[in-house]
Amino acid sequence: MAKLLKLGKEASDPAGKPPRERVARDWVKLRQRLLAWYEGNRRDLPWRRTRDPYAIWISEIMLQQTRVAAVVDRYEAFLQRFPTVRALGRAEEAEVLALWSGLGYYRRARMLHRAAQVVVSDLDGVMPGTAAGLRELPGIGAYTSAAIASIAYGEPLAVVDGNVERVVQRLAGWGSELPRGQAKLAQEIVQMAGALLDPVRPGDFNQAMMELGATVCLPRNPQCLTCPIYAHCRTRGEHPTPKRARMRSEDAAYALVIRSDRANPQASPEVLLVQRAAAETVMTGMWELPALLEARVPQARVRLTVRHAIMQVNYAVRIRSVLEEEVESLAVASGHRQWVRVCDLESLPLTGLARKVLLRSRLAELGPHGPVLGQ
Repeated sequence: MAKLLKLGKEASDPAGKPPRERVARDWVKLRQRLLAWYEGNRRDLPWRRTRDPYAIWISEIMLQQTRVAAVVDRYEAFLQRFPTVRALGRAEEAEVLALWSGLGYYRRARMLHRAAQVVVSDLDGVMPGTAAGLRELPGIGAYTSAAIASIAYGEPLAVVDGNVERVVQRLAGWGSELPRGQAKLAQEIVQMAGALLDPVRPGDFNQAMMELGATVCLPRNPQCLTCPIYAHCRTRGEHPTPKRARMRSEDAAYALVIRSDRANPQASPEVLLVQRAAAETVMTGMWELPALLEARVPQARVRLTVRHAIMQVNYAVRIRSVLEEEVESLAVASGHRQWVRVCDLESLPLTGLARKVLLRSRLAELGPHGPVLGQ
C-alpha cells in the first residue's frame, strides 16, 4: 500500500494544480469499464429495481448519514405503508415518524412528509420531472435532486456524495485540499464529477461511482487491485485526509417504569414515556424513556446497559428499573409524560435509543398483547 501511495504522489502535478487535462485522457474507456463493472458487481438493493421517482426519493433521503444495511428493511416497510406520494402526503406526521424510528436524523422524515404534502396539494400528486423542479420541494437539495433526476429521468447531472468525492479525488491525485482551500477543492470535485459523467447513462454512472466508493475505493485500505478504473487513477491508494474529530464518551441513565392494570390483569402492561419538547433541537416530538437525575445507578437496580452513538458521542447507557412511586424523586422533571400500553408502542415515534432499550427489555413477554418492534 505504501508503494501504491508513493506512485500516486509521484504522478501528481508538481505545481499542485488540478491535473484535469491529464486525467481526462481516455474518459470514454473509464466510463465503459466502470459501467461494465457495475453491471456485473452491483449489490441487489430494492431501490435499484425501480425508476419510480417517488421510490428513489425515499431511498435517497433514508440513505443520508445511514448505513445501507439499516435502510433496506425500513425502506420496504415504508413503501408498503406509503406506496405513493399521495399516501405519504395524507398521512399523519406521527405515523411517518413511527416508521422512521431507528433511522435517526428525524428532521429528514419531517421534511419528506412536508414535501409530499406540497406535491399532493400543489402538483396534483405528480413528482416534478426535473432536478430544478425537485429542488423547489422542502428538504430536497442539489444532491438529492440530481440523484432522483438522473436515475428516474436520465437527466445528465452528476451526483456528488462522500463516496463520489473520494473516487474523484483519487482519480485526480488531489489530497485533502487544493492550495486555495477546501471550498476550491469542493468546487473542483463537482466540476470533475460533471465532466466524468456518462451523458447516455447518467443514472447508472452515478450509481456506479457511488458503488465503487462504497465497496472498492474505501476510505481506509482501498481495494485498488480489484478496481475497474485502476489504470486511470493518479493516487492508487489512500490520499491524505484531515483527521476526524475524536469521538467522546459520556454516561447516561434512563428509567424503565412499568405498571400493570390491577383492575384487568389480562390487559397489556404500560410503560412510562416522555415526549421531547418542541423547543428541542433534535428529535422534536419523539418519545423516549424518562432521564434519570444521576447517571450512576446502583448495580442492583441496573436492568440492562446499552451502547448508543449520536453524532460524535458514544453513550454508555444504564437503564434502571424504577417503581411508579419513585419517578418524581429519581427522574428529570419533564413537561409531558404519558403511560403507553406495551401493545401500542409500535405506533409511536420512538427515539432510536428508546426503541433499542424496549426491544432488549423483552416487554413482549410481559403480556399476551406485546408489540413486535421492528429491528
